[in-house]
Amino acid sequence: MNEIDRSRAARTQARTRIEDAAGRLFAERGFAGTTIGEIAAEAGLSKPMLYRHFDSKQELHLALLERHRDELAAAPIRELLHGEGDLNARLEAMYDAWFGHVQTHPYTWRMMFRDTTGDPEVQAFHRELQRRQRETDIALLREMAPDIPEAELEPLGEAIRSSLYGLALWWLDRPGTPRAVLVAAMTRLTRGLLPAGAGRDPRGAAAGD
Repeated sequence: MNEIDRSRAARTQARTRIEDAAGRLFAERGFAGTTIGEIAAEAGLSKPMLYRHFDSKQELHLALLERHRDELAAAPIRELLHGEGDLNARLEAMYDAWFGHVQTHPYTWRMMFRDTTGDPEVQAFHRELQRRQRETDIALLREMAPDIPEAELEPLGEAIRSSLYGLALWWLDRPGTPRAVLVAAMTRLTRGLLPAGAGRDPRGAAAGD
């Protein structure tokens, strides 16, 4: 590895340490209750070194949100649209992937689901995140139950989104609850939102039969 590559690797490692430290502290103490100095100390770096990577605490917070935004939906969508098995099996796989990510990144998801900054730009980010999640759920509803009236799609998408977020926050305060319990609950809830016959395959057999 040449000097340029070593410098890039060191910079990447330092940035990762800063983001990981900030994620833990923001989740535990909130945005206002965390200082740049505390983040630097947690990361094992000096404040000047931290400022070489991020201009402000707000920029660091937004970078963390952006880092994990797309991960929230990627694996679950793959499981639903491209996984094997009937609709129930794919729903279970989707929710298992979603809650698995929450379980792996507990500090990050406390920050993702709760805005503790009061900052208008961060609040706008959270609204955009919720909008994207809702649109994803609407697309899934169209895939699973194309006969749902158009007027019902957005409220149903919001019902799924808010249930997922609420259960994730509930679970983060009750880490002893098995993930399978939440997966089963969300699968049951989602199927309850769908009209009778949703998920039938082209041969006419209901998914799960």
